[in-house]
Amino acid sequence: MSARKSSGWAPYGLVAPSLLFLGVFFAWPMYRAVELTFTKADEPGLTLDTINRATAEASFGEAWRNTLLIIAILIPLQFALALAMALLVNGRLRGRGVLVYIFAIPIAISDLAAGIVWFSIFTENGYLNTVLVEAGLLDRPFVFLNITTSWPLAIIILAELWRATSLVFVILLAGLQGIPAEYDEAAAVFGAGWFTRLRKVTLPVLRPSILVALILRTILAFQMFAVVVALTGGSTRVLAAESFRWFNRLRDEHVASAYASFILLLSLIVVVIYLRVFRDAEEKASA
Repeated sequence: MSARKSSGWAPYGLVAPSLLFLGVFFAWPMYRAVELTFTKADEPGLTLDTINRATAEASFGEAWRNTLLIIAILIPLQFALALAMALLVNGRLRGRGVLVYIFAIPIAISDLAAGIVWFSIFTENGYLNTVLVEAGLLDRPFVFLNITTSWPLAIIILAELWRATSLVFVILLAGLQGIPAEYDEAAAVFGAGWFTRLRKVTLPVLRPSILVALILRTILAFQMFAVVVALTGGSTRVLAAESFRWFNRLRDEHVASAYASFILLLSLIVVVIYLRVFRDAEEKASA
């Protein structure tokens, strides 16, 4: 009790900078986005006109479909690849320290720079077409980024897979290295094979790290913007790019805020679903 009293306001002082940062850069912008979504500049009070205007646009449905489709394909692929990378590095492999640096390289590259790199590969006069034409596999350059085909979506998924898998890899690797080796050794003593040990021992213990990585990666995927703009110039609609288009080109901060609010709402829904699914899985495992 005396130690608690002697600490005084010190704990609050340590937490205060973080709370101030969250309030200024997260809570206040979110409040403003929601406020702008339900108000109009020339009318007092709350209104749904902004949401009606946003949803009436043909690009609204396209942005939703593209965003959800990319996430539905991207997240499972990223987790499968990141888990394989983390298991490889966590194993008794010579030179695994070098692999960590190689796998983590994309973390140091910005979204826009990554998009430009992949644009230079897939553009009509890019590296890929140059190689294919010179090898005689194509008579003329192929237009990979033709918006009338599904190629742009596939290339966006590929670029995001390369750019952001490293983030998931780092989180999963940290979780794997926190698992005592005795767990795996004990299961091996009782005759469990590698896949059985992975499914019955490693993945259940790794569940908190998987949850953190899932939440963080999915939220960031909803905010996908720079890679899409760099690759397609905004012709492929996604929610974050539509918010930017309404704010920057159409000069309507209310509709732009509506798109931002949609992203916020989707993120909250996904987080709740993840927490519920993982809680149910934990309860079944402990039952």
